Amino acid sequence: MDIARLRKLLFHQQDILSKIALGRPLNNVLNDICLSIEELIDDKSARCSILSLKGEQLFHCAAPNIDDKYCQAINGVYIGPKVGSCGTAAYRKSRVIVEDIAISPLWQDFKELALSFDLKSCWSTPIISTQLKTIGSFAIYHSSPKSPTDKDLELIDYFVHFSSIALEKNVESLNAKQLIADLQKSNQKFQAFSKVMPDLALILSEDGVYTDIYGSADELLYGSVSKLINKNVNNALPQKDAQPIMAVINKTLATNEVQIFEYQLDVQKGHLTFEGRTAPLDHYQPSTPNKRHIVWIARDITVRKEAEKAIEKLAFFDPLTNLPNRRMLNERLTMCVERIKRSGKTGALLFLDLDNFKRINDSLGHSAGDEILVELSKRLSAVIRSSDTLARVGGDEFIILLEYVGENNEQAIIESEVIAQKLHSVFDEKFELGELAFQVSCSIGISLVNQSNSLIDNILKFADTAMYRAKMKKGNSYSFYDPALQTLLEKQAELETDLVRAIASDEFCAYFQPQVSSSGKVIGAEALIRWNHPSKGLVAPNEFIPIAEQYGLIQKLQNIVLRDICILIAQLRTENIIDELFSVSINISHCQFNSSTLKTELLNTIAGFDILPAQIKLEITESMLAGDIDNTVQQMEEIKAKGFAFSIDDFGTGYSCLTHLSAFPVKELKIDKSFIDKVLDDATGFSIVKTIITLAKSLNITVVAEGVEALAQHELLKSLHIDAIQGYLIAKPMTKSDYLVWHKTNIANNS
Repeated sequence: MDIARLRKLLFHQQDILSKIALGRPLNNVLNDICLSIEELIDDKSARCSILSLKGEQLFHCAAPNIDDKYCQAINGVYIGPKVGSCGTAAYRKSRVIVEDIAISPLWQDFKELALSFDLKSCWSTPIISTQLKTIGSFAIYHSSPKSPTDKDLELIDYFVHFSSIALEKNVESLNAKQLIADLQKSNQKFQAFSKVMPDLALILSEDGVYTDIYGSADELLYGSVSKLINKNVNNALPQKDAQPIMAVINKTLATNEVQIFEYQLDVQKGHLTFEGRTAPLDHYQPSTPNKRHIVWIARDITVRKEAEKAIEKLAFFDPLTNLPNRRMLNERLTMCVERIKRSGKTGALLFLDLDNFKRINDSLGHSAGDEILVELSKRLSAVIRSSDTLARVGGDEFIILLEYVGENNEQAIIESEVIAQKLHSVFDEKFELGELAFQVSCSIGISLVNQSNSLIDNILKFADTAMYRAKMKKGNSYSFYDPALQTLLEKQAELETDLVRAIASDEFCAYFQPQVSSSGKVIGAEALIRWNHPSKGLVAPNEFIPIAEQYGLIQKLQNIVLRDICILIAQLRTENIIDELFSVSINISHCQFNSSTLKTELLNTIAGFDILPAQIKLEITESMLAGDIDNTVQQMEEIKAKGFAFSIDDFGTGYSCLTHLSAFPVKELKIDKSFIDKVLDDATGFSIVKTIITLAKSLNITVVAEGVEALAQHELLKSLHIDAIQGYLIAKPMTKSDYLVWHKTNIANNS
């Protein structure tokens, strides 16, 4: 950019920011923005407009060189996927470049109007607020077809940023003016408002003096209002608290920007966590117009932070035993492997599985089994070293990571045997359940961790293989992994061959389990893959899905399920017994989600059935969100842009960070059955479910409860304002034909 042009740019920047800061009328500021970019951009035929978004409609705020008749003609247009450049950009939340309006499909309904005013091309950029909300659209028209250069786009983004500041500033200004006007009507009303406002509003001078305090009661303050007014922060608070507060004041005034941050204070109510927001205030006191102030809004977020910590804990700990879960184990195993690579020493992984534990659950129920698991976790914790990790990774599966068991393999084998015998000793004493006592045993598989065995997946797989070998000894035994014994791997290879044959023979189909709203309306279903084996009957998905993923067959199974979904929706639609809000969920595996062809596969499959993408809901697990967040969001946004919706399956059992969750375009989450099972008889289970529902709703995410089997569970969930339920209480998974019958019957019974 040449010096003259740069000087112009800086001049316009200073002029515009000055007018925004001084609160000049919005239309004057926006007109100046339009005129500035028209002066600076290379094409002198360029004509700019700025529109604000109110609800779903766009309204002209500035267009100094565009015919007013054109502006009036499109004023109030609703945004959408094919609403010119501005309406489409606001709808997509991304830039839309239309080089030639005459041939653009986006302008099909508006091109005659635009061309009649000699508008031949239009580049539009959405105006995004600091809250990532679309608040308007910025457009540049030309009198001939034209594409932008990189310099053009850079210049546009520069002035779009100014437009965002001006629009946001205007909204804030209007709100503030309205608030002031309302408060000035009556001092009594002002006092009432101050007493009920949940947040604190503090006015602090540039040197840290409490000038005014509005908002909630004294309990959120370090001292009473009367004692704080006109007192300096450095004198009112301990130095450890005063110093960071003064740093925020200085930064706010130095940058002239809103600051958003979290901080903690010991106030009258206790040790609280606050979310602070600050903004500069000029000319706050007429008597000292040159003295600067800031407004400091303080919101008590202590309860929210504690709830987030509770949810965060679910990512690393098993809720039943409070032991580390699989995710934490994987992290510690990764660190252990790195240390062993450096030291050359040997560790061990012990895979512990209870023998015939299913009979206890089947005979006495899962609550009885849970009591045994809790007691067992205490016994195991008592016999391992503090440096070792005991984790619960499944129903009755525990893993013990021994970070050091010897300088070499020989020592490690001897020490691992001693530890395995010690672990077996905790089963010598029976487990008591009321008046009953049970003798329980376990099988232990051992895999050494050394420089020759340092792949995480292999370590876990080898220990699992060794555990099955121990079970072949009729249980209550331990076994080391023997590379010569590949029984499990051979079984997997055999199953992979059978899978290929079964796909070719069309032995797979989708079963459907209904989802109903809390009021009982059928709102959708979940599609579940089933293998109808000619000799084995129905094969459980957990037996073949991992193999299908391992050998790259999962996409073919996915397409089969998606095909059956489309057939079902088409038939339900033909019979006019569903509306467009009815959707069917399909599980997306980790490898599918990371595939670059997922979007194409989805669109190609539904294309032949005339099914709306919005009627297909993609269920992903929390672990899929735990990688590269930027790439994950981009992948999800691209798929969402095509109309598909995302749901998080088995929520609470994996990666559970709602702070990050808010960044993902997720429409729904499904609370895992393990929490629903405990919602009635376990206070922690109830609290977790309530917390998940409350926090999800604060993010405008729909919540579905999985595995609802009892009417009492349903009633309790309804009282917690659950959106929908799924489980045996409603219906088991059914074939397509059985589901059609069930759906029709349900409608008849509820009509």
